[in-house]
Amino acid sequence: MSAFETNRWTGIEGATLLAGAVGVVAQQPSLLLVAGLGVAYTAYAWFGVAPPPTLELTRELSDDAPDAGDRVTVTVTVRNAGDSTLSDLRLVDEVPPALEVVEGSARLGTALRPGASATFSYEVEAVRGEHEWGPLTAVVRSPSGEEERTAEFEAETATVLGCAPSLDATADLPLRGLTTQYTGRVATDVSGVGLEFFATREYRHGDPLNRIDWKRRAKTGELGTVEFREERAATVVLLVDARTEAYVAPAEGDRNAVERSVDAATQAFTSLLDSGDRVGVAALSPHECWLPPGTGADHRARARELFGSHPALAPTPSEEAYFVAVSIRRLRRRLPTDAQVLFFSPLADDVATLTARRIDAYGHLVTVVSPDPTADDSPGRRLARIERENRIDALRRSGIRVLDWGEEPLATELARAARRWSA
Repeated sequence: MSAFETNRWTGIEGATLLAGAVGVVAQQPSLLLVAGLGVAYTAYAWFGVAPPPTLELTRELSDDAPDAGDRVTVTVTVRNAGDSTLSDLRLVDEVPPALEVVEGSARLGTALRPGASATFSYEVEAVRGEHEWGPLTAVVRSPSGEEERTAEFEAETATVLGCAPSLDATADLPLRGLTTQYTGRVATDVSGVGLEFFATREYRHGDPLNRIDWKRRAKTGELGTVEFREERAATVVLLVDARTEAYVAPAEGDRNAVERSVDAATQAFTSLLDSGDRVGVAALSPHECWLPPGTGADHRARARELFGSHPALAPTPSEEAYFVAVSIRRLRRRLPTDAQVLFFSPLADDVATLTARRIDAYGHLVTVVSPDPTADDSPGRRLARIERENRIDALRRSGIRVLDWGEEPLATELARAARRWSA
């Protein structure tokens, strides 16, 4: 708890003495009256004391596990548990930095007698992640406003809002022909079980009847067997650039690139998993983040928890130190040899470009999904846009696919990119 003078009445003593002296010398009763009033105000300021607050705090959420975009009502109740009347009490609730108050106010000005309570509420919009409220700040002033005391109060139980993504699927993702030994969905250049025609060959004893080329039999009288292009599952690691440098946005109040990257990664995760692929998750962050590639319902549940609460993917940047070279070496050791990488990054600096190239040099095919965080409303931002475009061009020239994701939905951008890449 801290106490200090507000200096609200600074100078009143001097003004009082001056008015009194001039009134005596000039024999002006009105000035003497003013001096008398000044003495009264000075005494009022000197003897007014701000009592130390003793408050009990209760904070409730209408829903502590909402979906992203839902509105959550926060109700704060403060009780004066002390013996003094708080005639000028101002309360400020510490809302988590990633949450925005969309209705009401997280502040209240009131007066409280001993044992009395005050309640106020406001609404926040839920965003992905785990968000914990900080302490409530109470400011108490003396009746004259000359002295002020500030104190912080915590609720008996922590107030935490957790918002996990739904992992809704998006359009089919265009993957390059990197496969594993598991049966699945990525087309290869070998024949096997699949849907796409690959070749015909001479009939062999034991070939299934549904694979016989009856048209060839009708034309030539010879038996042939149809072979299809075999499909196998991909092993894909979704890598999110969550460095401090990646928390950029076109304008204040817009969603930052890390938030958009995580949204894209959640969509890609479900789409790939539903297609039979083995999917993992990693992040470039001071907080170690790694989910090995896998499949199944349990793997989906682990990914949902990771996307929703892992500190590496928080909506706000970490203040801890980060060493990108160490992180990339650790990632290289963990990546399966047959894994391809979907790298989600705004490409806001050269480190992101170097990371994509290094992973590609290790033998892992890389596709970059880059949410565009740039704007052109100032010379500095126009320069940042040009620098980012140069990084994209450099990656494409080196053979790395880059999806420049603008304002359109991810599925639309993916479909457009798939047509371009297959042309």
